[in-house]
Amino acid sequence: MAHTHPIAGIGAVVIHDNQVLLVKRANAPKQGLWCIPGGKIKIGETLQQAAEREIKEETGIVIKAGKPVYVFDLIDAKFHYIIIDLLAEYVSGKPQAGDDACGAKWFSLQDIDLPQIDLETKHLLGRILAQQQDLLK
Repeated sequence: MAHTHPIAGIGAVVIHDNQVLLVKRANAPKQGLWCIPGGKIKIGETLQQAAEREIKEETGIVIKAGKPVYVFDLIDAKFHYIIIDLLAEYVSGKPQAGDDACGAKWFSLQDIDLPQIDLETKHLLGRILAQQQDLLK
């Protein structure tokens, strides 16, 4: 069924011990690529509640979601999502693929240029790393 309006989606950038939590998408859009974990926002959820629920469902990781850091459109022939990525603090858990992910694991921040990582994810992580470097100066 085609949608007549964009769908709001949420993602959470979880960095812990110099690693970022990514999921391998089992379904379109971005099937087979490693991306920031997330999903659709449900009616009545805040951005933070949606991120915390989605990351738990998709990876088994418990987070404390923070502020938005990145917003982008994901558009193709069948989809139009507006994705809002939040920074999130790792609380507990070990990555385990669930929901619509076929993989979940920690990636070293030095490995974000790997070809199997989604381009939008690389762009976002590059921006976050650059901001962290600026703060250290």
